[in-house]
Amino acid sequence: MTPADPGLPHAHGRLESQGSAVVFGILNVTPDSFFDGGRWLDPQAAAERARTMSAEGADVIDVGAESTRPGSDPVPPEVQLERLLPVLEQLQSDGLLLSVDTTSAVVARACLESGAALVNDTSALADDPEMAGVVAASGAAVILMHRTGTPKTMQVAPPEGDVVGRVMADLAGRLASALAAGIEADRIVLDPGIGFGKRQEDNVRLLEGLPELVALGHPILVGTSRKSFLSDNAGHGGPEDRLEASVSTAVAAVRAGAWAVRVHDVPETRSALAAELSR
Repeated sequence: MTPADPGLPHAHGRLESQGSAVVFGILNVTPDSFFDGGRWLDPQAAAERARTMSAEGADVIDVGAESTRPGSDPVPPEVQLERLLPVLEQLQSDGLLLSVDTTSAVVARACLESGAALVNDTSALADDPEMAGVVAASGAAVILMHRTGTPKTMQVAPPEGDVVGRVMADLAGRLASALAAGIEADRIVLDPGIGFGKRQEDNVRLLEGLPELVALGHPILVGTSRKSFLSDNAGHGGPEDRLEASVSTAVAAVRAGAWAVRVHDVPETRSALAAELSR
């Protein structure tokens, strides 16, 4: 599959966008995510949020039970599953396309068995040596995201230099590992990992360099939603103040060739993408 062809095979069929790009709606069932931590801990409330985002135009609901914000600690697989499985159970009869945001093979396997169709791995299969095999055996699609270091340490001293070249080289290596493990090429999505071990100027450069990443030959997913680099240079404004910048960067990413965007604000993003498409 090429980025020009939006159909993505996954564990239950093929994903095609409702519009000019695929939209992943973020559903954090965590107490400590940087923007919406604690809002969707109740499984019924989380399921209703998933249904709402789907109705608003989300193609995929990306459910995660472990915050990967800078400075965060890992969450044991059993705790992730305590948070995730009741939500997936609530949604089993809804027909929504679900992605699980985890670096744990145990969590991924259980969630795929409970209805998820994609795995969003912020370590690009590096954190858990069993993850690649789980994905390959399940027929799931997988998102390989670039990350420097771990969430606990990644923003302490991000590397300097050619960030686009470094991300391309690192993702090419992770891609080769995924293919060697038996994951089919047309099921692999790449994510440059905006905000994960990058300086503010690196995040901007990655957005500008998306056409170079597209040239790797796989669909590109971009997540800028509500992230701190969207604050002004003086650091003013918290996550609640970043809606306009989030939507603007999502549109810019699609314009530059991104196949998908991962967002908290689905209707605003869908509206902006529709307006861009009509120009």
